[in-house]
Parts: sequence; C-alpha cells; structure tokens
Amino acid sequence: MKNQWTTFFGGFVEVRVTGQLVEPFINELVRKGIKVTAVKRIDEKIVIFSMPLGDIAKMRVTLRKYPCKVTFLKRSGFPFLFQRLLLNGGFVIGFFLFLICIFLLSNVVWGIEISGAKPETEHKIRQELKKLGVEKGKFQFFIAESDDIQRILTNEIDVITWVGVDLRGTSFHLQVVEKKEPQIVKIPGSQKIVAMKKAVIRKVFVEKGKAVVMVNDFVHKGQLLVTSNISNDEEKQTLVPAKATILGEVWYKSDVEIPLETEFNVFSGEETTKHYFQISKLPIPIWGFKNREFKQYETEITEKPLYFLGWKLPFYYKTVTVRDKETVLRKYTKEQAVKKAKEVALEDLRNLIPEDSEIMGEKILHESLENGKVVLSIHYQVLENIGNERPIVQGD
Repeated sequence: MKNQWTTFFGGFVEVRVTGQLVEPFINELVRKGIKVTAVKRIDEKIVIFSMPLGDIAKMRVTLRKYPCKVTFLKRSGFPFLFQRLLLNGGFVIGFFLFLICIFLLSNVVWGIEISGAKPETEHKIRQELKKLGVEKGKFQFFIAESDDIQRILTNEIDVITWVGVDLRGTSFHLQVVEKKEPQIVKIPGSQKIVAMKKAVIRKVFVEKGKAVVMVNDFVHKGQLLVTSNISNDEEKQTLVPAKATILGEVWYKSDVEIPLETEFNVFSGEETTKHYFQISKLPIPIWGFKNREFKQYETEITEKPLYFLGWKLPFYYKTVTVRDKETVLRKYTKEQAVKKAKEVALEDLRNLIPEDSEIMGEKILHESLENGKVVLSIHYQVLENIGNERPIVQGD
C-alpha cells in the first residue's frame, strides 16, 4: 500500500518499446534500478510496461545503446492530475471557494431555540442574548462560551432558577427552569399596607383605607400600617384597596475601612491580540505578528472549535490577548482617608435606599487609625416610604 501511494504521488507512465533487442533493453533498465512493472509482450518486437516518471531520464540514456523506439501510451499519478487541474483553474478555484463557504456557514449561528419558558420570560432571554451578541447570523467563534452565557442569564433574569445553554451544530438550545411562585388566592377589591422595615413613623398620608398607626409610633417589619376595612362596625366589614404613603425614619449603620497606602494594578490600555488557526495543539499564527514586551501583563486565551456540516473538526480559532498592567501606589493623609471613607459610605447607602428617600442626618459613631487604616463607623437617619401594598388573601 505504501509503494502504491509513493508511485501515485511520484507519477508513472506506460511505455511501449518497439524494435530489436527489446528484452536486453528492459533487463538493463532493471539492472540500473529502474522499477519496471506490468510487463506485457505484444509480439516479438513489441513490449509494453510501466515505470516511474522520475526514471525517464535514465531510460533515455540507456535507449541510445539499443535499436529501439519508445512511445508513451499513458500518463498517470499526482503530477499529471495536478497539471490537468491547473488547466482547469476556474473549476478548482470554484471548488475551494465552495468548501470555504460551507465551512464558514457551518460556523454561523442559524437558530436559537428556547424551551420551558413563558412568552414574557422568553422575550427577556432573547433581549439579554442580543446584548451578549448571540444572534442569528453571528460567527460562533466571536460569541462567549456556553457556561458564560448561562451564568449571565441566571444573574440578570430574576424569574429563572436555572438555564442550560447547549450549542448543537449551528443552533443554540436553551432549557429554562422558571421560579415557581406560591399561588395566592386574592380577595377581590382589597389590599392592606404593611411595614417593609423597622422605623419610626414621621408622616402618614392615607388616600384609601384606615391608618392603624400614628406619627412617632415605632413599627416592626411586617406590621400592619393601613387596613382596607373602613367600617366602624366590627361585625360588618367594608373593604377597599388601601392606598397610602407612610414615611418613616429608618436607621442605617455603615462601617468603612480606608488604608492610607494602597498598592494596586491597573491596565494602561495598551494590549496586543494574536490570532491563530490551531490544529489539535499546534497553533499557526494568522494575524497579529507584532510582538510588544510588557513588564507586567495579563494574558487572556480563548479557543473556539470549528465545525463543518455539523461535525466538530480538530481545528480551533484561538486568540491570545496580552494586556499591559502597571502598579500604582496611592497615598492618603488621615484627613483625606476620612473624607474618602465618608464618600464610600454615602455611595453605599444611596445604592441601598430607594431613590426618593431623603437622608436626614449622619453621625460618626467611631473613628480610629488602626494598622495603617482609617476605620469609620457612621450612623444615618433616612426618611423613606416604608409602606408595602400587600393583597389580602384567605386566612388573613
């Protein structure tokens, strides 16, 4: 088998020898190491045989000694096949362009199927997928890994408990498990208002319903603030959907530590990206040949498998991104650290409280310098709407 492949790639010819002394001529070819095969005698003066293309020059030298005539009948093997392909270059180019198109189309996302989700949840998932670049017509090697997509969808969409992301061929298949909320049997036309957190009542504005708390009352989380029963008769109830704004003073405590000296790494913005066509574990550079040396750097490597008509190939599209880092030393005086701690504590508080809340005051409970850090404990008074509308269900 090995000899057959060697003969094919080297090429061979079928020769007809006519004349006197044909047999001595063939014997001398064999003595000179020329491989003579498929010998056929036609008559006493005509013999046909096959020989390698590369030995034709040796044969011509030997032919000068004998009164024979050589005629080439057939040419076979890769060199002649390649020559014919060159003569039909348009067909060859078209064939390779066809293969390239099939290869590229095999690595494009052509479908996104979502199962197990309600229509409104499916719409949210598709909107989030669009932000991530997971759309029909996108190349797969420019899209995040399935595990990353799964993690982002789970974190960004509250109504799902779990989502499985699977890339099969040219389609993404998502299996969704939604959160199951307990079924609440509502009493039509009624709702109450309860406290969302501990607070001291400062203002009460009731549009519908009847308040059961007064200004300066201390209330706990879940305590009834406004009832939907506006009847004064205990035996006969008149229910309305309670609606009110209950402003309460809520207390928050923030503990912040700010070191006087901090050493951290930042990206300078300089980076290089190299692109590779990887065969198994052998990367072949295709773009980004320029080398830049960084003293400190961080390397990010991504590998995307390539497909052809749904089959996973042993080829990968690989990118290696090297980002320049530098170490920065930040120094604060004690006064600057205290000011920064107050800013951090205030920013954390604003992220915690509702937007329409009002910070009424703040008080530093503790301030100290410990182990090169400013330690600050701050107490805040915040005026916010603590009322939470809740439907009245059977059993209340």
